[in-house]
Amino acid sequence: MINFKASEIFQFAIRIEENGERFYRNMAQKIENTNMERVFTFLANEEVKHKKTFENMVSKIEKYEPPESYPGEYFTYLRAYADNIIFSQRKLEEEMSKIKGAISAVDFAIQRELDSILYFLEMKNFIPESQRNLIDGIIEEERRHFVKLSELKK
Repeated sequence: MINFKASEIFQFAIRIEENGERFYRNMAQKIENTNMERVFTFLANEEVKHKKTFENMVSKIEKYEPPESYPGEYFTYLRAYADNIIFSQRKLEEEMSKIKGAISAVDFAIQRELDSILYFLEMKNFIPESQRNLIDGIIEEERRHFVKLSELKK
C-alpha cells in the first residue's frame, strides 16, 4: 500500500520543523531563567537547520504536483496534517504547562525527536521502496538532534 511520494513526506518534515521552531522560540521568550532561554533558543536554531536540510533534500527530487480543486489545496492539507502531529497546538499547550526547569524542557524536546523518528519510520511504509532512502535522510537528521539533546541533558 503506497499512498505518498518522498516529496510529500519532506513537506511533512518541513512543517514539523517549522512548528518546532515556533514552539521553542515561544518558550524562550516566556522563560525567565537564562539557562532555559538558551536551551530553547538552541533548539529553535536546530529546527531551522533541519528545515533547511529538508528543503535542500526535497529540491533534489522530483517536483510533485498532485491534481487539485484549487492551487495549493493538497499542500494546505499536508501542512494541516503535520500541524496536528508532533507539535500540535493542544499538545504544546499541555506540555508547556508541565515544563518547570531545564531538564523537563530538554526531556520534552527529546520526546518530540523520538516521536518524529517513529513517525518517519512509519511513513516509510507508505512510499515507493525506491524512495525510502530519502526518508532515511530525514530520520538520520532527527537522530542527530536526539543525540545532541541527550548530550545536552547530561
